[in-house]
Amino acid sequence: MKELCSNLKFTWKYAKDLKNILIKYILCNVVSIIISIVVPMISAKIIIALTDNSFEQLIYMAVLIFFIENLRNFIHYFARYYSQVMYRESFIKIQTDLGKNILRLENKIIDENNSGVFIQRLTNDTSRLADIFNVLNMYISNIIMNIGIFGAIFIIDKTVFIYLIIMLIILYIIEHIRTKKFTEEDKIFRKENEKVSGFVGEIVRGARDIKMLNSESSFINELHLKVKALNNKRYDMNTVDRKYSLLRGFTRDLTDLLLILLLVYLIKYNGLAVASALIIHNYSTRVPSIVDYIGMLLDRVKDYNLSASRIFAIIDSEEFKKEEFGTKHLDHVEGNFEFKNVVFSYDEEKVLNKANFKINANETVAFVGKSGAGKSTIFSLLCKMYDIEKGKITIDGIDIKELDRESIRGNITIISQSPYIFNLSIRDNLRLVKEDITEEEMIEACHVACLDEFIESLPDKYDTIVGEGGVNLSGGQKQRLAIARALVQKTEIILFDEATSALDNETQSKIQQAINNMKGEYTILIIAHRLSTVINSDRILFLDNGKIVDEGTHKELLKNNKEYKKLYEAEITK
Repeated sequence: MKELCSNLKFTWKYAKDLKNILIKYILCNVVSIIISIVVPMISAKIIIALTDNSFEQLIYMAVLIFFIENLRNFIHYFARYYSQVMYRESFIKIQTDLGKNILRLENKIIDENNSGVFIQRLTNDTSRLADIFNVLNMYISNIIMNIGIFGAIFIIDKTVFIYLIIMLIILYIIEHIRTKKFTEEDKIFRKENEKVSGFVGEIVRGARDIKMLNSESSFINELHLKVKALNNKRYDMNTVDRKYSLLRGFTRDLTDLLLILLLVYLIKYNGLAVASALIIHNYSTRVPSIVDYIGMLLDRVKDYNLSASRIFAIIDSEEFKKEEFGTKHLDHVEGNFEFKNVVFSYDEEKVLNKANFKINANETVAFVGKSGAGKSTIFSLLCKMYDIEKGKITIDGIDIKELDRESIRGNITIISQSPYIFNLSIRDNLRLVKEDITEEEMIEACHVACLDEFIESLPDKYDTIVGEGGVNLSGGQKQRLAIARALVQKTEIILFDEATSALDNETQSKIQQAINNMKGEYTILIIAHRLSTVINSDRILFLDNGKIVDEGTHKELLKNNKEYKKLYEAEITK
């Protein structure tokens, strides 16, 4: 109960703006409860009127029930309307808030969890949270409605009343045990479901590579194992339900038999009227419904608590840590960077080891070195995608830990070597970066990225859907779209992380010209294995074993650095 109250308090913040709707919904249910208590009493009089041949009384009661039941139909209509409004508005708020919190997670957390963890919680668990107030209202109302029957039975015969209370307690104990065991299996089932969802996402995103690797059978076998494990857990859940349903059914049948024997005894020895016994028997069949509703309510409450714990783990717990930013805000960043003895590791493998360098505003600087030297890591740390272990990173002389999110990411654009292109039109991919982008800005960005001629050759031009991950585009076209998307941001700092790696020589030279056109007006940092793309940089920093071991112009490094010279000569002799 304590857990439920805590979770309801948290969920209420998504529904408190709908307080008036909730009150109307509750009032509708209160009226329905009153009607449900009154109708059995009137129905009992109908049975008595039938046995007494009081036909006028019978017609009067039948007409009265007709109007009351139609009133309940209208009440039910409005109750459903208020329920749907509550669910819709709460669902939107919860899903949006959870999505916002997922995007605020530390990248390390996202790296460590498969996508299924977040997909299942964002789609299924949020639905259960949004519906909880309607669920509580509905099931509690139904329980109260059926409890009204006890009032009528109590008036007719107290012995039967006591018997039905005992029957209710026994059925409740069985249902309580079933719910507890079912919930334990459900926890395991949801974890398996997350694994399957994540793996299916991997198959869809990597379908082309899977085909090229001729690995369909391996992936299908792995999918089979995961789906088998999932459905075994589903079977375990159903087994629990099946066993206790059998026990509950047997108990009901036994209590029905004992009730008839009790009624026969009361008619024979206690003077219970046959008409009264008939009324009791008719309405006793609704007594188990109370346990059914209690069982369903317990199921939904435990289901809700489980979903709430999974969502709150992302929104507010140490298990899923959020990115932390400072409070200082810079409206305009000049573009001066400095790394001071920076240490950083991936999974305890040291990538940067006391890295030191300084970059001046409006300078074009390239980072070169062998694969794994830490070049891309530097860019990730500049954008605060990860937190450093030791040392200090400053932007315009201010520690990056003190700056807010907008000061860092609102002033830096990164064009990565593996950009993710969204399954939208070219226009919408650009609009995601800048909602109010004009047609002129869009065309200009695509022109600079050498993508405009390709777009104009398409039947739907800027409205062409590119497919998930940009599947309908070539590698070079995806990177050029990513470059155009970055240029739309118009930040003072632009980071090129192998952004020309998938381009042919002609297109690469155009992009290189675009970079040259921006020199002196932007702070430009470039990572490239192809040294021909960085030879015109103001400075080139050479990384080795997580440190800057040398720096200078292209000519200076050719003259003074054997490793750089070896890399360059290896490239030009290809």
